[in-house]
Amino acid sequence: MRKLTPKQQRFVDEYLVDLNATQAAIRAGYSPKTAGQIGERLLKKVEIQQALAERMKAREQRTEVTQDRVVNELAKVAFGDPRNVMSWGPSGVKLKDSAELTDDEAAFVSEVSETTTEHGGSLKLKTNDKLRALELLGKHLGMFKEKVEVTGKDGGPVESQTVIVDDAAIKAAIAELKSEY
Repeated sequence: MRKLTPKQQRFVDEYLVDLNATQAAIRAGYSPKTAGQIGERLLKKVEIQQALAERMKAREQRTEVTQDRVVNELAKVAFGDPRNVMSWGPSGVKLKDSAELTDDEAAFVSEVSETTTEHGGSLKLKTNDKLRALELLGKHLGMFKEKVEVTGKDGGPVESQTVIVDDAAIKAAIAELKSEY
């Protein structure tokens, strides 16, 4: 495997900041005019892909933020049940004591507040966005397609052909069609 040039290494470092190849290329010192093409070309290089994979794996281990942890946290929100953190009925709403909540139940809760006035009080329980968590999980599982990518051979651009037809050929084709009808 070839070693990265200093500029390529800088591109890898910068790409990991925001996963934007064009901006990473610019920050790495490539020309802003051609940064889009250069960034795309660099991401296709095996040695760049390997360096990115190694760095991302190292970051995952260092921060302990893994895809599994993210998916598990989303699942806690997506499948959380409000009856596990509160109860309601004719006698009002009662929140479960936070010390009694499991980690999964606590992940479902976004905010709790209490307002007390001379006329009484109110409790407010806000949960994390269940629908958004379900949407993100669905996207992760490939359930929703937002766009369809069309590529040519080996993931390259779609080849197209331009056919130029002269006026005489068009007129002859139209005349032939008219004669058939």
